[in-house]
Amino acid sequence: ENISGFSLNVTDCTQVVVPEEVFFTVAAAGILENLLVLIAVIRNKNLHLPMYFFICSLAISDMLGSLYKTLENIFIILCKMGYLTRRGDFEKKLDDAMDSMFILSLLGSIFSLLAIAADRYITIFYALRYHNIMTLRRALVILAIIWTFCAGSSIAIALFSYEAATVIPFTILFPLMMFFILCLYVHMFLLARSHAKKIASLPTSTVHQRTNMKGAITLTIFLGVFLCCWAPFVLHILLARFCPHNPYCACYMSIFHVNGTLIMCNAIIDPMIFAFRSRELRSTFKKMFCCAR
Repeated sequence: ENISGFSLNVTDCTQVVVPEEVFFTVAAAGILENLLVLIAVIRNKNLHLPMYFFICSLAISDMLGSLYKTLENIFIILCKMGYLTRRGDFEKKLDDAMDSMFILSLLGSIFSLLAIAADRYITIFYALRYHNIMTLRRALVILAIIWTFCAGSSIAIALFSYEAATVIPFTILFPLMMFFILCLYVHMFLLARSHAKKIASLPTSTVHQRTNMKGAITLTIFLGVFLCCWAPFVLHILLARFCPHNPYCACYMSIFHVNGTLIMCNAIIDPMIFAFRSRELRSTFKKMFCCAR
C-alpha cells in the first residue's frame, strides 16, 4: 500500500486494477483443474509412477498459488468493508500466513520442476536402469524432503521478510534455480542424439526414445510457461526492494494486479499441458467425466 501510494507521486502511470470477479474466476478454475489432476492420478493405478507424483507436487504448488490470491482478495474485501483493520495483531498474523503460503507455492513450483527435470534426465540417459534408480519410494522421499524444506523456508522468509539478509537470498534463488534447470534440459537435448545412436540397435529403443524426448519437450513447455507467469511478479519484488523511488520502477509496479493474475493463469495452463501431453491422463479424465455423467 505504501509503495502504491508513493508510485502515484513519482510517476504518471495509472495503476492497473484487475476486477475482483476476474481474480476469483481464474483462481477457482486453477484450483479445480489441479484438483482434477490429483484425483486422476490417485484413481488410476497406472499413473502411480514417480513422474506423475512429481506432477502432482507441481499441481499442489499451483493450487496453493491460486488459494493464496483468493484469500488475499477476501482479506482486502473485508478490510474495505471495515470488518478487519490493516494494522491489527490478528491481521498481521493472517498476512504473514498468506505470505508464507505464497512463498511455499513459489518454492514448491521451482523444486517440483527441478525434480521433473531430474526425472526426465534419468529417463533419457539411464533408460535401462531408470526403474532401479528412480523407485516410487525414492520419489516419495524426495518429495518429503522438498516440501519439508519449502515449508520451513517459507515460514522463515515470511517472518523475516523485512530483513535484507533474507530478501536477497530469496530473490536470488528464483533465477539461480531456473538457470540450473535450463542448463539441465539443454544438456539433455545436446546429448540426446548421440546417446540415441548408441542404443539404436537395442529392441524397442525407438519407442523409448520417442517417449523420453516427448517428456523432455513437455518439461520445456512447463519451464516456458512458469517463467512467463512468475518472472514478472519476481521482478516486481526486486524492484519494490531495491528501487522503489525510481519513476520507471514505480511505473512497472503499477501493473501489480496483472502480474498476480499471471501467477494464477499458470495454475490453469499447467493442467492443460498435462492433459494434452499425456494420453493416459486424458483417458483417465474421460473415464472420470463419463462416470460422473
